[in-house]
Amino acid sequence: MRHALSLCFDACRYHKTAARFWATCVSLLACLARAQPAPLAAPADTIAVDVELVLAVDISHSMDEKEFALQRAGYVKALRHPDFINAVRSGVTGRVALAYFEWAGTVRDDAVIAWQVIDDAESAEAFADKIEARPFRSFRGTSISGALAFGAKLLDGAAFDATRSVIDISGDGPNNIGMPVTTTRDAAIAKGIVINGLPILISPSPSFSHLDQYYAECVTGGPGSFVLPVYAASEFVTAIRRKLVLEVSGVTDPNAGPGSVPVDAAAPVDCLQGERGRRFFSDPYFPELDR
Repeated sequence: MRHALSLCFDACRYHKTAARFWATCVSLLACLARAQPAPLAAPADTIAVDVELVLAVDISHSMDEKEFALQRAGYVKALRHPDFINAVRSGVTGRVALAYFEWAGTVRDDAVIAWQVIDDAESAEAFADKIEARPFRSFRGTSISGALAFGAKLLDGAAFDATRSVIDISGDGPNNIGMPVTTTRDAAIAKGIVINGLPILISPSPSFSHLDQYYAECVTGGPGSFVLPVYAASEFVTAIRRKLVLEVSGVTDPNAGPGSVPVDAAAPVDCLQGERGRRFFSDPYFPELDR
């Protein structure tokens, strides 16, 4: 186009040919004006799945070694269980996409197991093997808000055609570092992400014993979201399996699902209590909670 315009303007210097050249240029410009922009290249084919599910697992220092072991075993056994496989296979596409990461005050680069399609016992076993092989470790800080933001970013980058997008977050304490948890929760919900919670109350903190209500009011949200608290070590493996079955099945009424527990959160919950408690109990001793 630039070359054509240059020819048009140069032609104006020569009177005998100017009229003819200019008429040609006007016609050319009219054609260009009417031309429609070329369509963008279609994205590469995506894999259709029933749900994109992010498993966000707490590895903060407040989790003791026993809770770590129970949590790890819970996810590994749930992924290998026939109930989970059957739930996956019963969907419209018969497959789901899973990603996994561990979090504390921050999410580290090596804490992520990348997206994998689960469509049979073999693929579920492979994903469970990756979780089982991870070393046990923990870090200071509990940034539920950071975990939700990281999970939402994983979902943004997922190359799947999914009916539902879900973040499944487990933890044993309130948010105490990073953005307010309600801010990132609301941002994720606005993108159509459902957030479900597994608050761990096996050894509740004396200063924060209502974690189930906190998760219900401050952490979870979206259509059909639910909270499934764990109050005893004996409930852990079963609770995780039940939660995963609910999530891949797309049950919209958690009370109708196997083992889901409604939380009575009628009493007001302070969604910033963790941050306030950190300033009093932790900052004087551990100013860098995410290290």
